[in-house]
Amino acid sequence: MKIALAQLNFHIGNFEANTAEIIQAINQAKEASADLIIFSELAIGGYPAKDLLRSKVFKQQCNEAIHQIAAHCKEIACIIGAPVTNSDPEGKELYNTAVFIEQGAVRNIVKKGLLPDYDVFDEYRYFEPNKRFDCITLNGVKIALTVCEDLWDDDEGGNSYVGDPMAELRKEDPDLLINIAASPFSYTHFDERVKVLSRQVKKSNRPLIYVNQVGAHMDIIFDGRSLALSSDGTKVAELKRFDSDLQYVTYHQKNITSTTASIKDPVAEIALIHDALILGLRDYFQKSGFKRAILGLSGGLDSALVAALACEALGADNVLSILMPSVYSSDHSIKDALDLVTNTGCKHHIVPIKDIASAYENTLAPIFEGLKPDTAEENIQARARAVILMAISNKFGHILLNTSNKSEAAVGYGTLYGDMAGSISVIGDVYKSKAYELARYINREREIIPINTIEKAPSAELRPDQKDSDSLPEYDLLDKILFELIENEKSGSEVVAMGFEKALVERVGKLVNNAEFKRFQAPPILRVSPKAFGSGRQIPLVAKYPY
Repeated sequence: MKIALAQLNFHIGNFEANTAEIIQAINQAKEASADLIIFSELAIGGYPAKDLLRSKVFKQQCNEAIHQIAAHCKEIACIIGAPVTNSDPEGKELYNTAVFIEQGAVRNIVKKGLLPDYDVFDEYRYFEPNKRFDCITLNGVKIALTVCEDLWDDDEGGNSYVGDPMAELRKEDPDLLINIAASPFSYTHFDERVKVLSRQVKKSNRPLIYVNQVGAHMDIIFDGRSLALSSDGTKVAELKRFDSDLQYVTYHQKNITSTTASIKDPVAEIALIHDALILGLRDYFQKSGFKRAILGLSGGLDSALVAALACEALGADNVLSILMPSVYSSDHSIKDALDLVTNTGCKHHIVPIKDIASAYENTLAPIFEGLKPDTAEENIQARARAVILMAISNKFGHILLNTSNKSEAAVGYGTLYGDMAGSISVIGDVYKSKAYELARYINREREIIPINTIEKAPSAELRPDQKDSDSLPEYDLLDKILFELIENEKSGSEVVAMGFEKALVERVGKLVNNAEFKRFQAPPILRVSPKAFGSGRQIPLVAKYPY
């Protein structure tokens, strides 16, 4: 059998565009004489559709799309992910399924049994879990067809469910394993994914085809990188990273070969983060119908990073940078910001905030009389900038990009309704220490982010000679503690046991816990790490935290 792996970028709820793209891929595979084409998990409707899955109209459109697609599959078989109605009134209304189409009709519906509800996943909210698992057959080939987690979860990886679908399917001695998935990107996830798939291949001594989704749906980014593995676990094909792709493999005598599909070279972690952020930003704008972005450009590293990424993702003509110097802004910061404008070619305006901040302070002077200046006055500057950015955004239809990094978001080093404003947080899942590495990667071919921006000490420039290190530990040390507290979900006492100073860990932990209310009101963050702020990290706003 010649098999097509169709890795496409779907738009949630855009049935007309998605179905047209699916049918186009089917026709292309038919022209290539493929016997079977495979699409990703919940390709019909999109993933994650969340509470759209409760909509009667949405479910009807999913059903109509299945039949429309089936009509184009008379000369080719098809496996495609879709939500399908549960006929049993006792369970939830839907199953998450792999629909098997042959000769223009639906022949089998393979239902997902293991429904993840950890990190960014919430499938058990919508779907009924399957409890019976059987192979399907095509052209005399017995196929163990599974949906994402049903193959992902295994004993060696730490089984977190009752039951093992692949163990049941192996009893039927399948010839070929096929898994359709919507497996989100994180910079550590691909290696883990390959290990899990390889273990399943070795347990079954059978080849495996894995088709993953690609594209970004707000905070969640899918990297694609669909795979075909031979019966000994060797990679036969690896589809593109962060892009749509259609490749072919051949199944013959319980093995898979390919003369056209390529194997990608390993990629540095920082390159993956960069490419994920570009896809996340680009898809957010395209799928939302937005074209132009605006941001505050301070001359610091974070805003420079966001500006450079936005120019690459959206085109420099669609990016407007606003320089808003205050009485505390240094000449070199203004020069660094202007150099970045020149290097990227983005548009810009300079809007000083000295008079605006003074007007606020004069208005508040009677209330603040007798009190020393502190963060209240500093935050007035940040909030004045947010007002300017939002006014220009409203007037010209630009979408405001937030420029806060993960270190700042973690410890609350940002002004609510000020520099925390924005429609999307571009680098909110990138620690400050990693931001420096990302800046150097962006400069790998030519200087885009000014060298001085990268080398100078970070400062919010809200008071004379201010440095981030006045309020926070050095970022290299801070980020190591934050990584253990957030990504590794360790308690403060566990982090101290690793050798970090107790007083420092207590201080950082308190900052993280006290900033929860700020993060709750922050814009959605493009997720690139194993544990990002947002839907994947659910912490009570009001709680006493264990040490």
